[in-house]
Amino acid sequence: MTLDLEFDLVPFASAQADLVSSWAPTAAEVRSWCARTEAPVPPDVIAQWSTAGDVEAFLLRDGDAPVAYGELWLDDEEGEVELARLLVAPDRRGQGVGRALTSLLADAARRHHPDLPTVCLRVLPENTAGHRAYEAAGFRFVDPDTEAAWNEGQSTQYRWMVQPKP
Repeated sequence: MTLDLEFDLVPFASAQADLVSSWAPTAAEVRSWCARTEAPVPPDVIAQWSTAGDVEAFLLRDGDAPVAYGELWLDDEEGEVELARLLVAPDRRGQGVGRALTSLLADAARRHHPDLPTVCLRVLPENTAGHRAYEAAGFRFVDPDTEAAWNEGQSTQYRWMVQPKP
């Protein structure tokens, strides 16, 4: 499937938090999306995420329709930008939207934060759809030693991926 060139990554506005909240109504979807147990995530929580000083939140639009949500987490200390809380609207899953969101977020990270050389993300081991989308966007799993180090102190053992510099 080819990517639709009409996709546009735009800054997230808190007025869209209700919509984003509706995209993950079950506990399993919420856990996969943001590692929380409460379902759905309350819109005010989503709106608060986007106001943190080290977070840049975005919506992916197809034309005028919002189809996905994602964040960039900036970590100057570690020299990295982490793609986080990636979520695709239920009716758009399996259509390459996750791949487009991941690619466009990684491009934004490299363009707006060239001083942070590592672009990475974490994913639950069982999220095979996410694995495929992220690999299609150019991300690769880190080696087991790096993964073990990055998982130290995490409440969940994630699979970690990085996107090599182009």
